[in-house]
Amino acid sequence: MKIEPIETDRLCLRGFTPADADFALSIWNDPEMGEYLLDEAMETVSEEYHREIERLGEDPTCCYLIAEDKATGERIGTCSFIPAGDVYDIAYCVHKSRWRQGYATEMVAGMIGHAKNQGAKKITVVISDENPGSNAVVKKFGFQVAETLIEKKRGSERVFTDYRYELELL
Repeated sequence: MKIEPIETDRLCLRGFTPADADFALSIWNDPEMGEYLLDEAMETVSEEYHREIERLGEDPTCCYLIAEDKATGERIGTCSFIPAGDVYDIAYCVHKSRWRQGYATEMVAGMIGHAKNQGAKKITVVISDENPGSNAVVKKFGFQVAETLIEKKRGSERVFTDYRYELELL
């Protein structure tokens, strides 16, 4: 799913391209940065899986984005949203070199603004209860816990609790 870039004060959230695959995998497949993602980090990434990641920008239902620093063009993180009628489900990851610098907050603000402009009535996001930084980010915007989920990390025995947050838009 393709959209026009979303601009915030410091970031440009632009569509995912094949050239972004290695950067995205460096976050999602890192044991620390991907700790709260459902997929377990892989020791090696197959060529087939790498090609799947390269094609994320062509996904018809999920809009995969790269957050870039507007001043330098440096990639900061990844984010996405899945519109389902007037509900948008969002997700985001920030590279650990940029943690605690307000980038997640800025990414979420950009996605909320875009969803509002598209007529969304509600935004949802799923966050691990063990991820205090991300929980704090969505609470800043008024998200409320709507459901508690028990999930198993794929490829492992790890079970953890996720919160599904909702934000009603006016």
